[in-house]
Amino acid sequence: MKTEQGLVIEVDNDIAKIRVGRHSDCKNCGACPGDNSIIISANNTVGAKPGQRVAFEMKDVNVLRAAFIVFIFPLIAAFIGVLLGMFIGDYLQQDGFYYEIFGGIITFALSLVFVKAFDKAEKASAKSQPVIIEIL
Repeated sequence: MKTEQGLVIEVDNDIAKIRVGRHSDCKNCGACPGDNSIIISANNTVGAKPGQRVAFEMKDVNVLRAAFIVFIFPLIAAFIGVLLGMFIGDYLQQDGFYYEIFGGIITFALSLVFVKAFDKAEKASAKSQPVIIEIL
């Protein structure tokens, strides 16, 4: 588990929105727009209130799995689509070039749909959310 710190900016029932300064991994990625802080939602099990600094934990496994699904899975899907397109072109005894391109594009697009569904499911899952462990 990875422990981070942040400032609670809003509380809604048992969910707190926390402003967190980006660490080096976030700065190197560049996927999130904006300044040097991001806003995350965390389970507020300790009753933190807006304006308080808190420490929260985030599971490393979730971060690695999410990074794989967002960055690597679409590339693998596109490669598989190109291979499928090649086999379809060979089966139809035609030039496989266009089949390879369309196969890659179609499987890449389908993988993006999967990534979007994964993102929605992860946001809805309470076990994947960070948890506030203490008020600082």
